Amino acid sequence: MLTKVRHRNIVKLHGFCLHNRCMFLIYEYIERGSLFCALNNDVEVQQLNWGKRVNIIKGIAHALAYMHHDCSPAIIHRDITSNNILLNSEMEAIVSDFGTARFLDPNSSNQTLSLGTYGYIAPELAYTLNVTEKCDVYSFGVVALETIMGRHPGEIISMLSRPSSLNIRLKDVIDQRLHLPLFQKETQDVILVTTLALACLQCTPKSRPSMQQVAQQLSNSKTPLVVSFYEISIRQLMNKDIYVVDTN
Repeated sequence: MLTKVRHRNIVKLHGFCLHNRCMFLIYEYIERGSLFCALNNDVEVQQLNWGKRVNIIKGIAHALAYMHHDCSPAIIHRDITSNNILLNSEMEAIVSDFGTARFLDPNSSNQTLSLGTYGYIAPELAYTLNVTEKCDVYSFGVVALETIMGRHPGEIISMLSRPSSLNIRLKDVIDQRLHLPLFQKETQDVILVTTLALACLQCTPKSRPSMQQVAQQLSNSKTPLVVSFYEISIRQLMNKDIYVVDTN
């Protein structure tokens, strides 16, 4: 099944090697290493401007939408992390490491293998072993916020259960190693990505959008603002009450 996966944002499986006790899957080589390493390198991170970060998040979203909605049977990755997102020479996202992936059989209720990486695992897996595509959606939300913030968003995620803490401003949350977004498209894209990431982090799986919906909004949505970028809070992004009319 993995040999049939064909998407520009998914690592290509070239073949395999089976010899005695040695078994290898052979994938294409991706030049720039992982997103995690890029975000944690103060020199390399300067190449990840806001436009490139938004494109990386779009690439991940389109790859997961393809896996969930265009593959038959659907594929659940189950371990979407910044370590498993590779960057090619153009700084485009390539989803990799399908070591824990599972094919979602709609005729089976036994989707109980719940491997993943701490800090990226959907909260429902603490009390149920039922793995669905909404687990990938949650992990995507973590990685999307991590890409915008430049660090793991654990602090923000913990705030989501404490509404009084959500008055923190977006400008104080995003990666401080870059200049604040200056152009209208940059600010709109950063706001849209953050809004969608927060929607993906809903505690209830049914409340999260599908990856198809996320990918479509990232590709098509226009987001004129009624609030200054410098004043926007996490609470406003969660309530989605900042998109009204263009005030320019």
